[in-house]
Amino acid sequence: MAYHIYEFMINSGLSEEISGYISNAVIVVFIFIISVLIHLISKHILLKLIKTIIVKSKSKLDDIFFEHKVLEQLIIIIPSFAIYALSPMLLYGQIWVKKLAFCLIVYGVVRTADRFLDATDDIYRRTEASKTKPIKGFLQIIKIVVYAIGAIIIISVMMDRSPVILLGGIGAASAVLMLIFQNTILGFVASIQLTENDMLRIGDWIEMPSHNADGDVADISLHTVKVINWDKTVTTIPTHDMMSKSFKNWRNMQEVGGRRIKKSIYIDMTSIRFCTEEMLERYQKIQYIRPYLEGKMNDIREYNEKNHVDFSSLVNGRRLTNLGTFRAYLDAYLKNHPQIHHGLTILVRYLEPTANGLPIELYIFTNTTKWIEYEAIQADIFDHILAIISEFDLRIYQSPTGHDFLKADFMR
Repeated sequence: MAYHIYEFMINSGLSEEISGYISNAVIVVFIFIISVLIHLISKHILLKLIKTIIVKSKSKLDDIFFEHKVLEQLIIIIPSFAIYALSPMLLYGQIWVKKLAFCLIVYGVVRTADRFLDATDDIYRRTEASKTKPIKGFLQIIKIVVYAIGAIIIISVMMDRSPVILLGGIGAASAVLMLIFQNTILGFVASIQLTENDMLRIGDWIEMPSHNADGDVADISLHTVKVINWDKTVTTIPTHDMMSKSFKNWRNMQEVGGRRIKKSIYIDMTSIRFCTEEMLERYQKIQYIRPYLEGKMNDIREYNEKNHVDFSSLVNGRRLTNLGTFRAYLDAYLKNHPQIHHGLTILVRYLEPTANGLPIELYIFTNTTKWIEYEAIQADIFDHILAIISEFDLRIYQSPTGHDFLKADFMR
């Protein structure tokens, strides 16, 4: 075709040089028009036809690949092949057009592989295994390798050099490359360790004070771990920091199904005393501790009778205290509470006395891990404790306030 145009130009009286340039330009325009037409046909006819077939199919996998535009990237290759096939028609620049067409083909393959890996990750995320073994970091490494191979091939084609020579040069510059890709290498190693040791999963609630992170893990990639905090802000943590710095993972708490309550109330120690008969009579009306009191009172009576205790002094013999009875009530109350996890620890204990009174600590677990429900259960329990404590002739310690001082001056 180019030869016929060239002959026509020569016969028209144009010089050989001008005839060559004009015929070559006509062929370039022809190749461009053909490649554009092929691209438009592929995009607007072939792609739509494929989309129709995908929509009608029962499988959802092909829908995911279509959503990630895998086929759209593949279409780049078709007009590139046309350019490569038509390049011999040119009188000048055949080699450069072939090189350009080949580079476009390589680019299309690389972009298709990129989108294919994205679609693969999307498919994998829909499985249960993705929550324990995310593969996004590994796929990103594959992407880097694919892009590196594509770049090496394109450079070698444009420079007309063997890829082996370029790889040799890269080997000589490995120290510089390691410095450039330092974070990538660290992130890759960290991703493997996090996955293999099952230290982190998507959906885990973690706390990492060094990065002000406190929320759910939304994404684990090669370079970063994205955490959506409870205030709906987003914290991005370098993946390698998850190995070099400490963080707390609440996953086991969620799997067990119980969330811990560990809080103390402070008893005014001046309100602690031995129980009188009148006090014991009142306490026996409390259903939760009635069996406890009956058993304890029988044990104490038998002990005192056996040892001929002199009751003229309160120091002699064994006696019940209002504090011990209150602790027994708390233990029975919590064990009968419908929203306490009875398969985990239920403990009521005394801590070391302080200037603020005697701490009584509740160490228990709710039967839900949901934050709002957990806080409601915790509030209900302590509301009840604070309201009931006066029934045991005890007082909660509270530092004097301005109102207390005013009341004392008034009474004086």
